[in-house]
Amino acid sequence: MCYNVLDRLVKERSLGEKVAYYWEGNSPDHHMSITYRQLLSQVCRCANVLKKMGVKKGDRVSIYLPMIPELVYTMLACARIGAVHSIVVSSVMINNGVYRGEKLINLKQIADEALEKSDVMRGFYVLLWCVQTPWDSECDVWWDEAMRDSPEECEPEWLDAEDPLFILYTSGSTGKPKGVLHTVAGYLLYTSLTFKYVFDHHHDDVYWCTADIGWITGHSYITYGPLANGATSVLFEGIPVHPHVGRFWEIIEKYKVTKFYTAPTAIRLLMKYGREPLQKYDLSSLRILGTVGEPINPEAWHWYHEAVGQGRCPVVDTFWQTETVSVQNHYLTLNPLFIFQTFPFFGVEPTILNEHGEELQGEAEGYLVFKRPWPGIMRTVYRNHERFENTYFKKFPGFYVTGDGCRRDKDGYYWITGRIDDMLNVSGHLMSTAEVESALTEHPAVAEAAVVSRPHKVKGESLYCFVTLKNSREFNHTLVEDLKRQVREKIGPIATPDFIQNAPALPKTRSGKIMRRILRQIARNDKDLGDLSTLADPKVVEVLFSQRCEAAA
Repeated sequence: MCYNVLDRLVKERSLGEKVAYYWEGNSPDHHMSITYRQLLSQVCRCANVLKKMGVKKGDRVSIYLPMIPELVYTMLACARIGAVHSIVVSSVMINNGVYRGEKLINLKQIADEALEKSDVMRGFYVLLWCVQTPWDSECDVWWDEAMRDSPEECEPEWLDAEDPLFILYTSGSTGKPKGVLHTVAGYLLYTSLTFKYVFDHHHDDVYWCTADIGWITGHSYITYGPLANGATSVLFEGIPVHPHVGRFWEIIEKYKVTKFYTAPTAIRLLMKYGREPLQKYDLSSLRILGTVGEPINPEAWHWYHEAVGQGRCPVVDTFWQTETVSVQNHYLTLNPLFIFQTFPFFGVEPTILNEHGEELQGEAEGYLVFKRPWPGIMRTVYRNHERFENTYFKKFPGFYVTGDGCRRDKDGYYWITGRIDDMLNVSGHLMSTAEVESALTEHPAVAEAAVVSRPHKVKGESLYCFVTLKNSREFNHTLVEDLKRQVREKIGPIATPDFIQNAPALPKTRSGKIMRRILRQIARNDKDLGDLSTLADPKVVEVLFSQRCEAAA
């Protein structure tokens, strides 16, 4: 893996002086360029540090770093020596502190506390700069000191195609996190191929994926996929609204970004501030826009296409999972009539099943499954193969079950309707929460919406809606009635929300995914919330519970 994404490009394709990453820090004052030759040098030095610490082929190395160059160095150093990286809260590679916007997060303290509760043998810390944190001189090491005299040459460890590359834990948005395990050759092939064709990569592109590398999108489309193609990428440490709400657009202008890939959540966040911040910057370099993480609602799609892309950039709306590595379905479109519509990527064979496991032909709606594997699909759940089989294959033997609902129209397009868990059965009518959310966000007062089910004695299930309002808009009875009326008119009387709750913010993972299982528990007033470790801001949950009483009394 490491040879293919670095040595091959530097030594065989003479791309050593090409910029691999433009790093943009949390503060606009912090930035740097990293060429492929510099990247190879740093990776080799880091690999030698790991080897000196006793890390060898097959060992698991946990990484807890923000979006800084050292994160990429460490990932690739692990790959270079055959160690399996897992970017989660644990030991070995960690920053002692990081700023997210203006908020300081003490990463080392968090990891120390986690290790005290675990039975995992403590590894080493390699720290980058100092905040007030406890120090254990027996195992804590400064990054600069460890790297200072480390050699710049390190022969890569040659691996079999099916040797493990990394373990990545799912966000827990639908239950207890699973350690998804991916292997070397299939992952390399599939991320390289999908990056090249889905994003129409060309040598002179400047590509920017705004995901965190700690999630599968960042693994695939910040690190491995772009590097395998010799691409120049932006690596961004900060958040979209710090130190101002035009930060994304400022960076696009600064580096002349041509391909921009972000989440609908980020788009809806920035929509709240209107078009004025966009108008301060030159976005003419953009050629393709992309979305990932969840179905994009029509209002966000139109704003993205017209305000950001200035009506001329195709939008790549992509569907994939941690388990399946890279894009399975995408649709490249300039036509706003075709929002959500997708064809499968090469080699991917989707189909739709009903509740009885019967394959549906023509126009249909049901469970989205895959009929055959492809190179990049997961191999197992780490140390729990039984869970792998039960989760993905037991419900419909012979098919990979995505857990998503899907509709196929008369033209053969696949429309992802959201998680099956997010389908509601109201008085015998099956409906997608995504459809209701889209109707809510079309209201000019609503920035974002999330809809879940709540048990109902008569209807079976009822609609419980959370809405985040745009700046300066007031949540009141008049607005609630207006929103109910809008949903009723857009979808029909059966979809009229039973409850609409004000949500100053929604519970999300750091990658921006809404944790709907938590919203379902809030709707049911169930405070047994389980694992909240992947929440970006756990305090959001307390706020929503406190406001729930009025909404659902």
